[in-house]
This record gives sequence, structure tokens and C-alpha cells, in this order.
Amino acid sequence: MKSAVRTLLFILLLFPFALFAQLTGKVYDNLSLPSKILKSDRKYAVYLPPGYETSDRSYPVLYLLHGAGDDQTGWVQFGEVLNITDKAIADGSATAMVIIMPDANTGRRGYFNDIKGDWNYEDFFFKEFVPYVEKKYRIKSEKRFRAIAGLSMGGGGTFMYALHHPEMFSSACPLSAAVGPLTLDDARKAYTKNNPNLPDSVIVSYYNQHSALQLINNVPDSLKKAVRWYIDDGDDDFLYEGNCLVHIAMRKKEIPHEFRVRDGGHTWTYWRSSLPSVLAFVSDAFHQY
Repeated sequence: MKSAVRTLLFILLLFPFALFAQLTGKVYDNLSLPSKILKSDRKYAVYLPPGYETSDRSYPVLYLLHGAGDDQTGWVQFGEVLNITDKAIADGSATAMVIIMPDANTGRRGYFNDIKGDWNYEDFFFKEFVPYVEKKYRIKSEKRFRAIAGLSMGGGGTFMYALHHPEMFSSACPLSAAVGPLTLDDARKAYTKNNPNLPDSVIVSYYNQHSALQLINNVPDSLKKAVRWYIDDGDDDFLYEGNCLVHIAMRKKEIPHEFRVRDGGHTWTYWRSSLPSVLAFVSDAFHQY
């Protein structure tokens, strides 16, 4: 009898911990895959939602891009993606999802193909990285279940990736985004600083593909509603001008979008407060709003 009582007490004591484990997601931030395009191993982090390891279901996915100076651990360490996403899923404001965080700060910094054509990160992302993680994890591969977001440099990556590939993403959420050169003269100055012998035709072509303003102005009418946009920038952010001009360009082009200007600057405090809204926004599409 005493043995049975001890067993029962042990189970009762263990139960809260087992329940807690089921309600908590997991983050792995030192994973890698080989890249033939970049001729190197590429690191990434992943957030797996509560119950992932004990279920057989497939999940929607959010690609979450870090800013300049950070790597795949940025959203984990400073963005508190685990705690914030667990809480959002628990309170019902976000659906359970897998979050993939690539490293774009090794070898060279940035999410784009280099203007000289010798470092093609964007090619790596779409041709190697996305197929790899969508095969490795139980991720739904349809457009409506795929979203992208990012801060600063990653906000710029979010703009370019969703504008270059509107067939890929249901939602895009640039935060405090570096939107690219605002004018062709700005582009000439930026691109020739380290590459003084670039032909002007190359500069013009690259600018047209890496300026959010240019890409937005050239969106065909048939694709105006292809992506759901949530744009967020602090009122004290030094990148305010580009984000405001993007908002104006989208208004003139009649591209539906949400534009938020909140109190704050270019800081992790601001981006941590942005993440719950991002999770809720992308979940609307995942839920079939």
C-alpha cells in the first residue's frame, strides 16, 4: 500500500513538469547546412512550437531575419523569440508555427546577391535553404502557410524577398527596415564606394532590383494584393524616411498594407514589442482569415 501511495505522489509531483514541457516550445540556435552556392556551411536557428515533437501534424512557417551585426542567434538571444512566441500561442493570438532564423552575417553581410555576382546569398536562400528546412521539418509548403519578417537589414531582406517572390509568401512584415537606396544617385554613391569601376548599366539594374521604392512602383496591378504587408517603424528610428516613403508609394499604388509608427527607436526593446503583432498578423493568413 505504501508503495502505491509513493508511486501516486511521484506521478502527481511529476505531472506539472510534464504539462509545462508540453506547453513550451524549443529553440536550437547552432544548426547548419552545407551550401554549394556559397561554398560554405551556413548556420541557422529554429523555433519549434509546443507539442511539435509529440505530434505528426505539419506547421506553417515564419522566416525571421536578423539585422546587421547579429546572426541567427539574434532573435533568440535578444529578441526572446521563445518566450514571446510561446506566450502568443498559449493566449491564442498566434497559431502554432515553426520559425526559421538564417545567418546572413558570415562570409559577407547581407541577404542579397552581391552586385559583382560572386556572393549570391539570395540564390542560396531560395534554391538551397528553403528547400532544405522545408524537407527537414514538418512545414507546410504552400504559399498561404509561409510568411517572412525581419528587422533593419532583415527588414530590407523582407521587402526584397517578398517583392521578388510574391508567389512564395502570404505575409511580409518589415520592421525598422533598410529599404535600399532612395534614389539612383544614392545608389551610385553607395555601390561605387567599394567598386569604383562598375558600369553604370550594372548599377541601374541592381538599383531597380534592390530599392523597395522602385520595386513597389513597378508592381503590376495583378500582384497588388499578392502579399499581405505589415510595416512597423519607430518614430525615433533613423530609417524613418525610407519607411515613410514606402508607405506613401504603397498608398499611391493602391497596395493594401498596415503601416505602424510607434514610440521608439532602432532598438531590441522596440522589436521585442513588435514581435507579438507580427505573429498575430501572419497567423491571420495561416488561419484563413
